Amino acid sequence: MDTGAEIDLDITNVAHGGVFVGRHEGRVIFTPDTLPGERVRVRLTETGKASFWRAETVEVLDESPHRLPHIWPDADISVAPELRPGGADFGHIALAHQRELKKFVLKDSLQRMAGLDVDLAIEPAGSTAAGADAADEESVDGTAWRTRLSLHVDEDGKVGPYAARSHRVIEVGSHPLAVSGLESVALTLQGLEPGRIDLLQASDGMVRLLSRPETTGRRGSGGGRGTAKGGAPTGGPGAAKSKGRRARTRPASAPLDPQLFATVIERVGNREFSMDAGGFWQVHRLAPATLTAAVQRAVATIDFDPEASNLDLYGGVGLLAAALGDAGGSGTKVTSIESDARATEHAGENLADWIGARAETSRVDHYLTRVLAEATPVERARLRRGTVVLDPPRSGAGAEVVRSLARVQPEAVVYVACDPVALARDVATFAAEGYALRSITAYDLFPNSHHVEAVAVLSR
Repeated sequence: MDTGAEIDLDITNVAHGGVFVGRHEGRVIFTPDTLPGERVRVRLTETGKASFWRAETVEVLDESPHRLPHIWPDADISVAPELRPGGADFGHIALAHQRELKKFVLKDSLQRMAGLDVDLAIEPAGSTAAGADAADEESVDGTAWRTRLSLHVDEDGKVGPYAARSHRVIEVGSHPLAVSGLESVALTLQGLEPGRIDLLQASDGMVRLLSRPETTGRRGSGGGRGTAKGGAPTGGPGAAKSKGRRARTRPASAPLDPQLFATVIERVGNREFSMDAGGFWQVHRLAPATLTAAVQRAVATIDFDPEASNLDLYGGVGLLAAALGDAGGSGTKVTSIESDARATEHAGENLADWIGARAETSRVDHYLTRVLAEATPVERARLRRGTVVLDPPRSGAGAEVVRSLARVQPEAVVYVACDPVALARDVATFAAEGYALRSITAYDLFPNSHHVEAVAVLSR
């Protein structure tokens, strides 16, 4: 069957990545914008693989009782598939049922990849934060939580998000996941140079615009620049594809917006964290407080030794290292490891309240290799008594880092994960190295999308 053909499907399950599962003549077909239990009409978009195909939903024939009008009208099923923006792939599902689907994906990943059948809860943002009140809770429909928003500008000056599963800019009439200040500014943007525009609203309430222009091949066109964790520039999804002869021209970097490196302050409870405006910070307005409380709650279940050599790996500007510090008191010893030098500089300032805290610029794998090679017996003993907070990027820590960390032999690992599959894969590697999963709690820090955060405790 060729791409473009339309068929009717019964949707039977949810899969990782915000898509749902149907079958046609025994072949799995992944399709978005639907729900288990629905019958839908889909248009095939990818039929080249023998094991599975992909499709886009064009019509719902039999609705699930959990379907609601999409929280983002621009992404509703009534809109042509090629015009639906990405970023709210669960926005057509009742919020409580979204969490059931996320729970299923997380449990299924742990069962398939790590052989674990776990009980777990999914809690809304704000629910674990110390001293949280009604004003600190999630909105009823899971909107108005984004404090960071990335938009794109195409060569025609069109401003907006990408259409789902594409690099095509589309204009939209609202940004319901963004806090109101961001949304108001985002809807007024026009007359900008091609590239990416990041908007952020820090704790001071001010909306800042950060320009990430396209790189230049010839006279201002070519590939784009994105940002890695910590704000380091890198090729990313904002990159424009060169055409014709331009593809043969090596692009030169466009000047970076100096505002990317301006210091902003984020407040979490009574603490302030300085960071670069273009640096990494949790996107949900309640996520920093939620994860701080979650890590402290996890630490309370283990034999946490503030005097040991505790580590915060992939530490950013020190948010979770500070969570350990507050749990252990002013004498807590904790080292934050982060590859971005500017984030590390801020972390050093943010952790100044603890005499035993420090921040080091290093790749995590390189740091662990050095520790294993150079640590003295006394240092190794302190590391074995310590607790490690592990907060890797979406791809996970990976087998190399997990095995190296297991050789360091910390007392416990508190793993903060934003991808179920990556977490399950790393948990399986930890198990092979003698670390068992003791507890896991999930947090819905990305409502109306398929993403979910989890905090897991592993120990020897």
